[in-house]
Amino acid sequence: MIKGEKMVVKLVKKGDEIYNTGDLVQKLKKNDKIDTTGAIFTFEGFVRGFEDDSKIKDLSLSTPDIDKTQKELEEIVNDVETKYSVEEISVVHYLGKFYTGDSLFLVAVLGGHREDTLRALQEVIERVKFDLDFKKEEVSDSGTKVILAGG
Repeated sequence: MIKGEKMVVKLVKKGDEIYNTGDLVQKLKKNDKIDTTGAIFTFEGFVRGFEDDSKIKDLSLSTPDIDKTQKELEEIVNDVETKYSVEEISVVHYLGKFYTGDSLFLVAVLGGHREDTLRALQEVIERVKFDLDFKKEEVSDSGTKVILAGG
């Protein structure tokens, strides 16, 4: 990593900051170990327009304790970086009210080889979904559905 530059691992309230996967990739390519790597994998999770044949009007995503969830997100990233020996993982998870096509969750992983880099990406996605205390509220033409962590 470039000296003095922090990796991007953050919860962001919608509208406060705007990122896309390209931003995360460009940041990873500035890592001082780029010459020893050969793979970057990205993921973008966004609001779908339909769920169980119901049209989604909007989706709200929250967490009861932003500081605690931020710390746990950082711990997941550190654990996965160590487990798979990847150089860097960047994560942005948005909070707020969203509509079809809006980005919710961005991940980019820089690693030496595609196998471990892809496994690291998959583990970050799954652990964030199942381990962090998020509350998702989907409003559709069928009513409102609340989904807690893991849903």
